[in-house]
Amino acid sequence: MDTSAQARITGPRVTGLGGVFYVVRDPEATRAWYRDTLGIDGPYGPQLAWADEPKQHPYSLVSHFADDEYIKPGKGGFMINLRVDDCDGFVAGLKAKGVDIVGQADEGYGKFAWLLDPDGVKIELWEQVADELP
Repeated sequence: MDTSAQARITGPRVTGLGGVFYVVRDPEATRAWYRDTLGIDGPYGPQLAWADEPKQHPYSLVSHFADDEYIKPGKGGFMINLRVDDCDGFVAGLKAKGVDIVGQADEGYGKFAWLLDPDGVKIELWEQVADELP
């Protein structure tokens, strides 16, 4: 993120990601999976509060790809990235629940793990390791 460009913006601006909205076969079943498997819920679906983020400089990305290789084996041409505070511990808890983890990586700046939700949407779990912005 070019923080110098962000600092130069004056007037109204985008301040963060407001949500991810998509169509699923059974919204109640999907919502229950997010609640029971990932531990997130809210009045309109899974909800995350930025105030719960422990890092000093948390950030979200909107990334664009020319193909769907990074999204595979997920379906629908998109993926949801969820921040976690302890990727290894969270993955251990998911495995204890019988959740299939389709991959893991430690990139130095962050730890990642991937799984599929019940509708085949790829979920990327991300632990931001460094407090500084990229």
